[in-house]
Amino acid sequence: MKNLLYLFAFIILVASACTTSKGPALVKQWYKGNLHTHSYWSDGDDYPEMIMDWYKSHDYDFVVLSDHNTLAEGEKWKLLPKSPSHEAAFDKYLAKYGPKGVVYREDSAGRIEVKLKTLAEYAPMFEEESEFLIIQSQELSDTFEEKPLHMNVTNIQTKIDPQGGNSVAEVLQRSLDQVKEQRDSTGVPMFLHINHPNFIWAITPEDIIKLSGERFFEVYNGHPMVHNYGDSLRPSMEVLWDKVQTAYIQANKPLLYGLAVDDAHNYHVFDENSSNPGRGWVMVLAEKLDPASLVEAMERGDFYSSTGVSLAEINFDGNNLQVSAKVEEGVTYTIQFFGTKKSNPIASGVLLKEEKGEKAAYRLEADDLYVRAKIISTKPKENPYKPGDTEVAWTQPVIKRE
Repeated sequence: MKNLLYLFAFIILVASACTTSKGPALVKQWYKGNLHTHSYWSDGDDYPEMIMDWYKSHDYDFVVLSDHNTLAEGEKWKLLPKSPSHEAAFDKYLAKYGPKGVVYREDSAGRIEVKLKTLAEYAPMFEEESEFLIIQSQELSDTFEEKPLHMNVTNIQTKIDPQGGNSVAEVLQRSLDQVKEQRDSTGVPMFLHINHPNFIWAITPEDIIKLSGERFFEVYNGHPMVHNYGDSLRPSMEVLWDKVQTAYIQANKPLLYGLAVDDAHNYHVFDENSSNPGRGWVMVLAEKLDPASLVEAMERGDFYSSTGVSLAEINFDGNNLQVSAKVEEGVTYTIQFFGTKKSNPIASGVLLKEEKGEKAAYRLEADDLYVRAKIISTKPKENPYKPGDTEVAWTQPVIKRE
């Protein structure tokens, strides 16, 4: 029922169906998902089952646990910190799943250790065909000169170890190469995306421009320490996006797509100082709710990113980009179109057009390298990344067809 509501509520005219010679058209549907979140398997503060229950009960269709340099497999025991929030979380966990569903032990000092469930154990508890999917993921975490270099691998099949390198770009490129090697050897669609470039100001636009094969990065991350909006000296994620985009197109590289993610670590205290679920997600237009279909749809750019705004239409016919928001009562919208002119590529990401209202369109000119849309609402974001944030959405960039 949920996916049928998505189908009728959100309409994309740019390839909303795929016709085969063997039968009728395969209707695509919208799927809501989060591609970056953490559990007790690394530095999150809750159990995988509790996290999956949160996302499923909040109408997500797919989610990953992207714990640092690990996959949820094998035996792992979590020693619970002596704190009221962790102790209360254990009591809640035990009450929900009972003594038969929670394996734990107590040492001589009265400290509790809990055996964490593996992906193979907890996924069947939540997954439902066409309703809810858990995709295996890893946050491949490396460093260069104490800079945190983190990249998520969606639909990874076997764990990848940090590769190191002699520069930021070399570390990132080696990670990309490892993912490509695994994808080529397994034949399984997967992709790697760059996480929070401004976290401790680790990754610059110039670092990303040097890469070969990168298609995705986080234009929005819900963690309070990632500097989405930049500062007086360093670019915001959107400014970075446009600068890299311009360089990629000029170098005949594929378009760079922008993701919105939670990067959730904290599930007990919800406030601006915590990294909570529910702050950012992607809406993917795919034929089926399975990892391969979702990955391939995203690689085509058939998705948008959001912190709350839902889109009723994204239509690109090769020349005109049309966007409309699904209107909420009492909420108004501003739609902005950003791009770079071929005649002035140094001025990347200029505001090409802005319209008030829930609908707007932009006709690409011969001088436009690309265009993307940002939809800004007046609705305050619940539990925002920063106080004063309103709900927004970003479409993926498009290029004029000759």
